[in-house]
Amino acid sequence: MSAEPPPRHASRAAARAERAARPRRVSVVGVLGELLLTAGALILLFLGWQLWWNDAIMASQQSAAASDLGAEWLEEGRAARGDAPAPDPAAYGDPVVGPATYDDGEAFAVMYVPRFGEDSQRRVAEGTGLNVLNSTELGIGHYPGTQMPGQVGNFAIASHRSAYGGGMHEIEQLQLGDAIYIQTADGWYTYRFRDFEYVTPSTVDVLAPVPHHPDLQPTDRIVTLTSCNPLYSTAERIIAYGVLESWQPSTAGPPAEIADVVATWGS
Repeated sequence: MSAEPPPRHASRAAARAERAARPRRVSVVGVLGELLLTAGALILLFLGWQLWWNDAIMASQQSAAASDLGAEWLEEGRAARGDAPAPDPAAYGDPVVGPATYDDGEAFAVMYVPRFGEDSQRRVAEGTGLNVLNSTELGIGHYPGTQMPGQVGNFAIASHRSAYGGGMHEIEQLQLGDAIYIQTADGWYTYRFRDFEYVTPSTVDVLAPVPHHPDLQPTDRIVTLTSCNPLYSTAERIIAYGVLESWQPSTAGPPAEIADVVATWGS
């Protein structure tokens, strides 16, 4: 009597068990694909850290450094005034202009733009190299050869719009008449925003004493803020112009509009 063949479902189960027991062959394409996926994930994590987390950390460090310097100058102004009453605004006279030159990387001013937020204060240092723009204590660079705060002509400065603290991250949000405060050891210079311009990176005549007209003799005291545009790109430059409205010496303290905010600096 011949043996009966095993049931069909038993044969299928045995075949599946045999295939499962065989070692899986690893293809080169599969390994390469997994490596590329891993590399892509790591790149995205790095970009996230660079553009957001590291940016936020550096912004906080730059703001704190600027607060400390601003508070130091405020204290010096109070000490110089002593018990005397605040000076009469009518006696301020023309803006005091500091030294024409500073060493590369030397901080000589603090910029505070309320439109950028209460913690937007940044030190302004001479030069626009990475030692200034990527610094944990600086962030705003002054173009060498352009004018100084309060001087007739063009006080031109630059900063990153994103990453490394993003000192001008909100530059496109400026509105007509917004204040741009510049503090130095001598006092406070209040500029008012006037208009925007978008130019190519090679359009350097925006830095002239009279922007785009280097042969003209300046009569206005202006500030020029420059940064990259659009956000996360270096394709062009966004330019924001402001005109000096007023100035007051350090012995008079900060402008009344920002006195409460400035009082928290250095604390």
